[in-house]
Formats: sequence, C-alpha cells, structure tokens
Amino acid sequence: MKSLLNRRSVLAGPSHLVQVARENPADPVSPDDSEEAALATAADVTPAAVAAGTPAAAPVAEPARPVTALRPVPVVPSQVSARGVQMADTAEIEWLAEEEALTPFCVFRSFAYSVSLLFHAKELTYYVALYQDGSLWRALKAADLEAAEAAFHHFEEQATRLSEGETRRAQLEAQNEQLARMIARSEAQAERLRTDLQRRGAQEQTVSNRQHQVRKEVSQLEAQRVAAQAHLNKAHRQIHQLNLTSNEGIPHLPNR
Repeated sequence: MKSLLNRRSVLAGPSHLVQVARENPADPVSPDDSEEAALATAADVTPAAVAAGTPAAAPVAEPARPVTALRPVPVVPSQVSARGVQMADTAEIEWLAEEEALTPFCVFRSFAYSVSLLFHAKELTYYVALYQDGSLWRALKAADLEAAEAAFHHFEEQATRLSEGETRRAQLEAQNEQLARMIARSEAQAERLRTDLQRRGAQEQTVSNRQHQVRKEVSQLEAQRVAAQAHLNKAHRQIHQLNLTSNEGIPHLPNR
C-alpha cells in the first residue's frame, strides 16, 4: 500500500507535508501513523486538481536563525592577556600613589620618560606605569611579578625608543660644546703663536738694528784706532829723530 502511494505522489508532482490535527493531543503519535498521514495527505493532491488550478497548501516559513554576536576585541593583546597583564586605570594608580600605598620595585628613567614597577601589597597587585615629564601616560596591571617584569621591560624599550632623539640631541650638544672649546683653545694658541712671532720679529729687528749700529761703531773705532796708531808711529819717529839730534851735542870722551 505504501509503495503505491509513493508512486502516486511522485507522479502527482511536488507534495507538501501538512500537520494533521489529533482529537486528543495527549495521545502519542507513532512513526507509522505520522508517515501514513503524510502519505495520505500527499495522495489527495491529484493531477486533476493541479490541472484545474487548485491552489496548493502554502509552505511553512522557516524560523529565523539567531545571529551570533561579535566578540568584543580586548584592549590588551591576547598574548599579553594570556600572561596575566591587563590595562590599568591611571586614576586609580594616581590615587594609590597619593595614599602612599605603592612600593616601587624598579625604576627606569631616560630623559623625559620614566617607567616604574609598583607593588600594591594590600591587593597583591603589580602596576607598571609609563610617565612622560612626570605625568602618568600609560599603565598596565599584573597579578604576578614575572608578568609585571615583562611589561616593565616592554615599557623600558618603548621609553628608550622614544628618547632616542633626545639622546642624540644631548650627544650632539656635548660634541658641539667640545668642538667650541677646542676651537677656542686653538684660536687662543694661534693668537699666542702670532703674538710670539710678532714679538720675535720685533726682537730680531731690534737685534739687527743693534748689530748694524755696533758694526758701524766698530768700523768708526777701527778707523780711529788706525789713525791713532799712525799718529803714534809718527810721534815715535819724531821722538827718535829728536833723540838722535840731541845726542849729536854730546862731546866725544876718550876711553880709559
């Protein structure tokens, strides 16, 4: 019987399942009964009814599928959250600092940036704070020291990168000041050498003038000496001649 009904339903075209009302809703429906009811309903739709334009039963609307809600994106990356680190409330840290409830474990400072690893003993909580010009900029919160130290090193590297420009500026300022001092010393040394050369040149000119004057005086004295020697020689010759003339008046005495 079921095979015949199946053949009729296939020949008749598409069929629709219609729920059959039971006289007693409390009575259970067996699978055979429900199948026979569905086949009987499908058999009622004959080719003649289709040809006559009899409207078929409307299909049952499918229930709307629930839309899965999007998961919120965590502020802290998953790898950081997995290590027990999360974003901290900066106002809370400032209030705890005012209450002197935080104990500093580690402090790193590079120019205007500083990083502090703080411990809240009452709550057994660690805070890692990044400051810029003494103002709290960012903060992380951790439940164990290992995670807090990892966050501290992360902020330390960030502060180091942020202060690279200031580090370079300080180095260049120091180098420029050193070069300025070297230039000043070099210019002072050059001025001393220039002054020494000028003084040496003046002294050499003075010595040269003095030597010229001495040579001139020596030449004059030598000329005077030659003239005096000639005059002396002349005087000696005159004396000798006078002596000879004076000796001619001495009488000749015989020898005993």
